[in-house]
Amino acid sequence: MRPITEPLTLAGPQARLVLLSSDHHDALVDAVRDGDLWQLWYTAIPAPERMAAEIERRLGLLASGSMLPFTVLDGTGKVVGMTTYMNIDATHQRVEIGSTWYARSAQRTPLNTQCKRLLLAHAFDTLECIAVEFRTHRFNTQSRRAIERLGAQLDGILRNHQRASNGTLRDTAVYSITADEWPTVRAHLDFQLSRG
Repeated sequence: MRPITEPLTLAGPQARLVLLSSDHHDALVDAVRDGDLWQLWYTAIPAPERMAAEIERRLGLLASGSMLPFTVLDGTGKVVGMTTYMNIDATHQRVEIGSTWYARSAQRTPLNTQCKRLLLAHAFDTLECIAVEFRTHRFNTQSRRAIERLGAQLDGILRNHQRASNGTLRDTAVYSITADEWPTVRAHLDFQLSRG
């Protein structure tokens, strides 16, 4: 597996993914305020006052080689969220696409499809992953439907997988796309993007 944490930019007509930087702080605060995203109890989205710490945390994981964090820009160049490659398993050639959030105004647009198309293509075609994983809270139905629309299959539910910041126990829904499924998923995503 090629080094997954090498900085890169991924770009398409609907979105551009650039290496996360502390320079993005103010724009990310504006994005997270679009919909007050941190108030969703079943997610771990940083509140405005915690954005600097979250950027520092993700950049620390980049430095340790366990995450490649991106700032997400829409087609106009406006910062609208964050995403990452995480839980990198170079031995078994697997990676998770996660810790993703988008401003409310960017949700239910082609942006997520474009981002996942870019990330999946890089993972399968360049990094030669055998599988790409997605995880979300069992109760995050919006995220689960979005993952399923990509063509990912439900692998199962990890019950009492983590403790959430509010003290509740999180059941984690685990999805994946495998390398042999990628050509069909790619055709599906390209079709969706062609329809706008």
